[in-house]
Amino acid sequence: MSGARLTAGLWVSAYLNRLRLAGMAAYVMAKGDATAGAVVVKVASMDGAARLFERRFDLEQDRRIWSVLATGAEGEMDAILSRARARDPDLWVIEIEDRAGRHLLDQEGLD
Repeated sequence: MSGARLTAGLWVSAYLNRLRLAGMAAYVMAKGDATAGAVVVKVASMDGAARLFERRFDLEQDRRIWSVLATGAEGEMDAILSRARARDPDLWVIEIEDRAGRHLLDQEGLD
């Protein structure tokens, strides 16, 4: 998507709707700044493990992409998120519970 970027709040709303349509359980664990807050997506695979995804700008592709921020035990991922929220209270945290580890972040329009 070129041109204007969506606000964080609108992006989160659209993403949650897409997850809901796919039959996936997702929750806003921390609400950040509606206009410009960053978003971290936690994918809990229901086996004690989780992955964190963050959006960053890829200079080679000249666009924003989702990349893995961290992978490990869910408790460790929660500690990372807690520290990140302490540093940045405008940070959104979305949690997905999916045994297969699906997140849909690789789909068109979610960059």
